[in-house]
Amino acid sequence: MLRGVSHVRLLFKVLVIAFVLAAVFAATFALWGDWFETVFSQKKCVEWFQSVRSVAWLIAIGLLIADLLLPVPATGVMAALGVVYGMWIAAAVGAAGSMLAGLLGYGLARLAGRSGIRWIADEGEIKRFRAFFDRWGGAGVIVSRVLPILPEVMSILAGLAPMRFGRFLGALLLGTIPVAILFAWLGSAWAGAPWYGVGAAVLLSLVLWPVFLWLVRRGSGLASSDDEA
Repeated sequence: MLRGVSHVRLLFKVLVIAFVLAAVFAATFALWGDWFETVFSQKKCVEWFQSVRSVAWLIAIGLLIADLLLPVPATGVMAALGVVYGMWIAAAVGAAGSMLAGLLGYGLARLAGRSGIRWIADEGEIKRFRAFFDRWGGAGVIVSRVLPILPEVMSILAGLAPMRFGRFLGALLLGTIPVAILFAWLGSAWAGAPWYGVGAAVLLSLVLWPVFLWLVRRGSGLASSDDEA
Protein backbone atom coordinates (compact mmCIF):
# COMPACT_ATOMS: atom_id res chain seq x y z
CA MET A 1 0.00 0.00 0.00
CA LEU A 2 2.74 2.44 0.97
CA ARG A 3 4.65 1.51 -2.16
CA GLY A 4 1.60 2.32 -4.30
CA VAL A 5 1.09 5.67 -2.58
CA SER A 6 4.77 6.47 -3.06
CA HIS A 7 4.57 5.77 -6.80
CA VAL A 8 1.43 7.91 -7.16
CA ARG A 9 3.13 10.75 -5.29
CA LEU A 10 6.20 10.44 -7.52
CA LEU A 11 4.07 10.46 -10.67
CA PHE A 12 2.24 13.54 -9.41
CA LYS A 13 5.54 15.35 -8.81
CA VAL A 14 6.80 14.41 -12.29
CA LEU A 15 3.58 15.76 -13.83
CA VAL A 16 3.87 18.99 -11.83
CA ILE A 17 7.45 19.53 -13.02
CA ALA A 18 6.40 18.79 -16.62
CA PHE A 19 3.46 21.20 -16.33
CA VAL A 20 5.64 24.00 -14.94
CA LEU A 21 8.23 23.54 -17.70
CA ALA A 22 5.53 23.44 -20.37
CA ALA A 23 3.96 26.59 -18.93
CA VAL A 24 7.30 28.42 -19.06
CA PHE A 25 7.92 27.44 -22.68
CA ALA A 26 4.30 28.22 -23.61
CA ALA A 27 4.75 31.68 -22.09
CA THR A 28 7.70 32.36 -24.41
CA PHE A 29 5.50 31.37 -27.37
CA ALA A 30 2.70 33.64 -26.17
CA LEU A 31 5.06 36.59 -25.67
CA TRP A 32 7.37 36.31 -28.66
CA GLY A 33 6.00 33.50 -30.85
CA ASP A 34 4.41 35.75 -33.47
CA TRP A 35 7.56 37.84 -33.81
CA PHE A 36 9.79 34.78 -34.22
CA GLU A 37 7.30 33.23 -36.65
CA THR A 38 7.46 36.36 -38.77
CA VAL A 39 11.21 36.92 -38.64
CA PHE A 40 12.17 33.24 -39.02
CA SER A 41 9.36 32.02 -41.25
CA GLN A 42 10.27 29.45 -43.88
CA LYS A 43 10.14 32.07 -46.64
CA LYS A 44 12.35 34.53 -44.74
CA CYS A 45 14.80 31.77 -43.81
CA VAL A 46 15.04 30.64 -47.44
CA GLU A 47 15.90 34.19 -48.53
CA TRP A 48 18.40 34.57 -45.70
CA PHE A 49 20.04 31.18 -46.19
CA GLN A 50 20.37 31.65 -49.95
CA SER A 51 22.14 34.97 -49.41
CA VAL A 52 24.70 33.36 -47.08
CA ARG A 53 24.63 29.84 -48.46
CA SER A 54 28.18 28.93 -47.42
CA VAL A 55 27.43 29.45 -43.71
CA ALA A 56 23.65 29.02 -43.71
CA TRP A 57 23.97 25.52 -42.29
CA LEU A 58 25.83 26.90 -39.26
CA ILE A 59 23.22 29.63 -38.75
CA ALA A 60 20.47 27.01 -38.96
CA ILE A 61 22.16 24.85 -36.32
CA GLY A 62 22.39 27.91 -34.07
CA LEU A 63 18.68 28.63 -34.56
CA LEU A 64 17.72 25.04 -33.81
CA ILE A 65 19.80 25.06 -30.62
CA ALA A 66 18.20 28.38 -29.62
CA ASP A 67 14.82 26.66 -29.98
CA LEU A 68 15.57 25.08 -26.60
CA LEU A 69 14.76 28.41 -24.94
CA LEU A 70 13.19 30.60 -27.64
CA PRO A 71 10.11 30.03 -29.86
CA VAL A 72 12.11 29.52 -33.04
CA PRO A 73 9.94 27.81 -35.73
CA ALA A 74 12.25 24.80 -36.01
CA THR A 75 10.22 22.98 -38.66
CA GLY A 76 10.33 26.06 -40.89
CA VAL A 77 14.10 26.27 -40.47
CA MET A 78 14.47 22.59 -41.43
CA ALA A 79 12.23 23.03 -44.46
CA ALA A 80 14.16 26.12 -45.54
CA LEU A 81 17.36 24.08 -45.39
CA GLY A 82 15.72 21.62 -47.77
CA VAL A 83 15.08 24.39 -50.30
CA VAL A 84 18.66 25.69 -50.10
CA TYR A 85 20.71 22.50 -49.78
CA GLY A 86 18.50 19.67 -50.96
CA MET A 87 16.99 16.90 -48.88
CA TRP A 88 19.94 14.90 -47.56
CA ILE A 89 22.27 17.74 -46.56
CA ALA A 90 19.31 19.57 -45.03
CA ALA A 91 18.29 16.45 -43.11
CA ALA A 92 21.81 16.04 -41.73
CA VAL A 93 22.04 19.70 -40.67
CA GLY A 94 18.53 19.72 -39.21
CA ALA A 95 19.15 16.53 -37.27
CA ALA A 96 22.46 17.88 -35.95
CA GLY A 97 20.87 21.12 -34.71
CA SER A 98 17.89 19.41 -33.15
CA MET A 99 20.10 16.78 -31.52
CA LEU A 100 22.41 19.42 -30.07
CA ALA A 101 19.40 21.29 -28.61
CA GLY A 102 18.18 18.10 -26.95
CA LEU A 103 21.64 17.25 -25.61
CA LEU A 104 22.09 20.78 -24.27
CA GLY A 105 18.78 20.65 -22.43
CA TYR A 106 19.61 17.23 -21.02
CA GLY A 107 23.13 18.29 -20.02
CA LEU A 108 22.11 21.53 -18.30
CA ALA A 109 19.29 19.79 -16.44
CA ARG A 110 21.61 16.99 -15.40
CA LEU A 111 24.18 19.46 -14.04
CA ALA A 112 21.55 21.22 -11.95
CA GLY A 113 19.32 18.23 -11.46
CA ARG A 114 20.72 16.51 -8.41
CA SER A 115 20.65 19.60 -6.22
CA GLY A 116 17.72 21.21 -8.02
CA ILE A 117 15.32 18.30 -7.67
CA ARG A 118 16.26 17.37 -4.12
CA TRP A 119 14.00 20.07 -2.69
CA ILE A 120 10.91 18.25 -3.97
CA ALA A 121 12.06 14.61 -3.88
CA ASP A 122 13.87 12.44 -1.38
CA GLU A 123 16.64 9.98 -2.30
CA GLY A 124 14.22 7.08 -2.78
CA GLU A 125 12.00 9.12 -5.09
CA ILE A 126 14.98 10.28 -7.13
CA LYS A 127 15.98 6.66 -7.60
CA ARG A 128 12.45 5.70 -8.69
CA PHE A 129 12.29 8.77 -10.94
CA ARG A 130 15.40 7.56 -12.74
CA ALA A 131 14.05 3.99 -13.04
CA PHE A 132 10.77 5.36 -14.40
CA PHE A 133 12.53 7.43 -17.06
CA ASP A 134 14.92 4.63 -17.98
CA ARG A 135 11.88 2.45 -18.65
CA TRP A 136 9.37 4.85 -20.19
CA GLY A 137 11.24 8.09 -20.90
CA GLY A 138 12.51 6.87 -24.27
CA ALA A 139 8.99 6.70 -25.69
CA GLY A 140 8.29 10.21 -24.42
CA VAL A 141 11.47 11.60 -25.96
CA ILE A 142 10.73 9.96 -29.33
CA VAL A 143 7.11 11.08 -29.55
CA SER A 144 7.91 14.59 -28.32
CA ARG A 145 10.16 15.35 -31.30
CA VAL A 146 7.17 15.85 -33.62
CA LEU A 147 5.29 18.17 -31.23
CA PRO A 148 5.75 21.79 -30.13
CA ILE A 149 7.14 22.60 -26.64
CA LEU A 150 7.37 18.95 -25.55
CA PRO A 151 10.88 18.28 -26.97
CA GLU A 152 12.34 20.86 -24.58
CA VAL A 153 10.26 19.58 -21.67
CA MET A 154 11.24 15.95 -22.21
CA SER A 155 14.94 16.73 -22.64
CA ILE A 156 15.01 18.65 -19.36
CA LEU A 157 12.98 16.02 -17.50
CA ALA A 158 15.33 13.31 -18.79
CA GLY A 159 18.29 15.29 -17.46
CA LEU A 160 16.63 15.88 -14.10
CA ALA A 161 15.83 12.19 -13.67
CA PRO A 162 18.70 11.60 -14.67
CA MET A 163 17.86 9.16 -17.45
CA ARG A 164 20.85 7.06 -18.48
CA PHE A 165 22.69 8.92 -21.23
CA GLY A 166 22.88 5.98 -23.65
CA ARG A 167 19.11 5.51 -23.55
CA PHE A 168 18.44 9.21 -23.89
CA LEU A 169 20.81 9.49 -26.85
CA GLY A 170 19.22 6.46 -28.52
CA ALA A 171 15.71 7.83 -28.09
CA LEU A 172 16.82 11.27 -29.26
CA LEU A 173 18.25 9.76 -32.44
CA LEU A 174 15.13 7.69 -33.06
CA GLY A 175 12.87 10.70 -32.66
CA THR A 176 14.98 13.31 -34.41
CA ILE A 177 16.35 11.73 -37.59
CA PRO A 178 13.02 10.76 -39.24
CA VAL A 179 11.54 14.18 -38.42
CA ALA A 180 14.59 15.96 -39.88
CA ILE A 181 14.35 13.89 -43.06
CA LEU A 182 10.62 14.56 -43.38
CA PHE A 183 10.84 18.35 -43.08
CA ALA A 184 13.94 18.52 -45.24
CA TRP A 185 12.01 16.62 -47.90
CA LEU A 186 8.99 18.91 -47.56
CA GLY A 187 11.25 21.91 -48.16
CA SER A 188 13.17 20.36 -51.03
CA ALA A 189 9.91 19.24 -52.66
CA TRP A 190 9.51 22.83 -53.83
CA ALA A 191 12.64 22.31 -55.89
CA GLY A 192 11.42 19.01 -57.33
CA ALA A 193 12.83 16.59 -54.75
CA PRO A 194 12.12 12.90 -55.41
CA TRP A 195 9.00 11.40 -53.83
CA TYR A 196 11.01 8.83 -51.89
CA GLY A 197 12.11 11.39 -49.29
CA VAL A 198 9.02 10.93 -47.18
CA GLY A 199 9.30 7.18 -47.74
CA ALA A 200 12.86 7.32 -46.41
CA ALA A 201 11.64 8.97 -43.21
CA VAL A 202 8.95 6.32 -42.71
CA LEU A 203 11.27 3.45 -43.59
CA LEU A 204 13.99 4.71 -41.26
CA SER A 205 11.46 4.92 -38.45
CA LEU A 206 10.40 1.31 -39.04
CA VAL A 207 14.01 0.13 -39.16
CA LEU A 208 14.96 1.95 -35.98
CA TRP A 209 11.84 0.95 -34.05
CA PRO A 210 13.24 -2.49 -33.01
CA VAL A 211 16.21 -0.63 -31.51
CA PHE A 212 13.82 1.37 -29.36
CA LEU A 213 12.02 -1.81 -28.24
CA TRP A 214 15.36 -3.31 -27.26
CA LEU A 215 16.16 -0.20 -25.23
CA VAL A 216 12.81 -0.46 -23.45
CA ARG A 217 13.36 -4.13 -22.59
CA ARG A 218 16.89 -3.45 -21.39
CA GLY A 219 15.69 -0.47 -19.35
CA SER A 220 12.90 -2.56 -17.87
CA GLY A 221 15.35 -5.21 -16.75
CA LEU A 222 17.67 -2.69 -15.17
CA ALA A 223 14.78 -0.90 -13.49
CA SER A 224 13.62 -4.17 -11.98
CA SER A 225 17.11 -4.84 -10.65
CA ASP A 226 17.19 -1.38 -9.11
CA ASP A 227 13.85 -1.95 -7.41
CA GLU A 228 15.02 -5.26 -5.99
CA ALA A 229 18.19 -3.62 -4.70
